[in-house]
Amino acid sequence: MRFAAAVIGTASLLVFGALVVVVLWSSPGFLKGGYGLIMESEAHDSVAATHRKLLVRGEENVEQPDRIWGEKCSRSDIVIDQGPTAPLPSGIPTYTVEIMNVCVTGCNISRIHLTCGWFSSATLVNPRVFKRLRYNDCLVNDGKPLVNGGTISFEYANTFLYPLKVSHVSCY
Repeated sequence: MRFAAAVIGTASLLVFGALVVVVLWSSPGFLKGGYGLIMESEAHDSVAATHRKLLVRGEENVEQPDRIWGEKCSRSDIVIDQGPTAPLPSGIPTYTVEIMNVCVTGCNISRIHLTCGWFSSATLVNPRVFKRLRYNDCLVNDGKPLVNGGTISFEYANTFLYPLKVSHVSCY
């Protein structure tokens, strides 16, 4: 009787162990080098460096080109990178944003609007560079053209990073 109980107990542990391995192996965090039952967005660790600025390109900002035949440019020709920088003396985190025109057809892009929620900053951001017009609508470069290959950047301070995504552009 004792032998049968030991066999059943061992078999139960083996089945449970196999189940744990299957669950961990199928977890997105485990497959991407994470630590098991971690959501995919949590599996991306960022490295902090106080001596240099690190910019992280968010996956939510990556779009596939959606050009219609004959169009010179699209929203996907504007790339937004942002990442943490050294905090203010008060401890408020700061972030650097770079907005780049990567148009392959050589186009200049104007009236660049971003979705930005209730964007605000504890430090002044030059409104000619970036300003919130209304909820979820921010204007880049005062609506003026961002030349092909050009980059515009600014820094803001807030307790969290604002997700920024291109919502509208005009090409010429």
